[in-house]
Amino acid sequence: MRTWFLSSEYPECPAERGYFHVIPVPLERTVSYGSGTAAGPHAILEASAQLETIVESYGEPGALGIHTTEPIDCTSDAIATVFASIARRIGHAWSLQAIPILLGGEHSITNGAIAAIAACHPPGEVGILQFDAHMDLRHAYEGTVHSHGSVMRRALEKGIRLHQVGIRNYSVEELEARSIHGVTYHDASQLNRLRHTQEHFSSLALPQDFPGKLYVSFDVDGFDAALMSATGTPDPGGFGWWEAVELLERLTEGRTIIGADIVELAPQSHLHHCDYTVAKLTYFLIALIARRDRSLHDHTSS
Repeated sequence: MRTWFLSSEYPECPAERGYFHVIPVPLERTVSYGSGTAAGPHAILEASAQLETIVESYGEPGALGIHTTEPIDCTSDAIATVFASIARRIGHAWSLQAIPILLGGEHSITNGAIAAIAACHPPGEVGILQFDAHMDLRHAYEGTVHSHGSVMRRALEKGIRLHQVGIRNYSVEELEARSIHGVTYHDASQLNRLRHTQEHFSSLALPQDFPGKLYVSFDVDGFDAALMSATGTPDPGGFGWWEAVELLERLTEGRTIIGADIVELAPQSHLHHCDYTVAKLTYFLIALIARRDRSLHDHTSS
């Protein structure tokens, strides 16, 4: 039985009318700790049926039209084939003036977005805003350059600027890569210190020379493990819900968002609150993108 995003509230939206294209990518190939990401996209879609249509302070972004595509076929033995399929699906969304939203699946699916950005946008036009507990900057991990632990290294190799938020796990190799490639960041320890100041996150912003167009990649292990335990690497010291919302708002201010992915949900039957949290995050991102991109489309947000 076909399931689409917010199926309880809206009928299926044709691709040509969708302001957003939700693209399920049930990839589970290079996970290195807990498993289950292949079930993530379906769990998010099912949980979205419990959402309300209004996003506080953002109106009703679902009224703009959300088209949910068929899932990407992730059965090919060649993972590069899967990435190519993702890139084509993203390119098709852009050709229809729609915003692609990938539902993972493991974090390596962002390789498809990296290929699409490199193919469809001039160098330096788009930067990646990464929310994550890990840097994902290894050249290779567990024997493959296509690993979830290497995905942001592939972006840097394409000349795509990167800003990381919430990092709290490090390796020597990744710190060196961050320095060599000029990756900017707001790490979890810095955010924790700011929590206890009067200004809180009010001073946070992307560097002035960071690209004006953003692709947002949100690994749900960026959330604190107490909120998000249904993921392969639940990690202490991460975001709460309202902190994630505020960080997304502040770090995208003054810029447009051309696409996003939400990755690494590994659903567990007794933790359905995690599925719902990721569905709610997806809908908040949809609302935020509509607000930030209003000038790019004929649509207007509520």
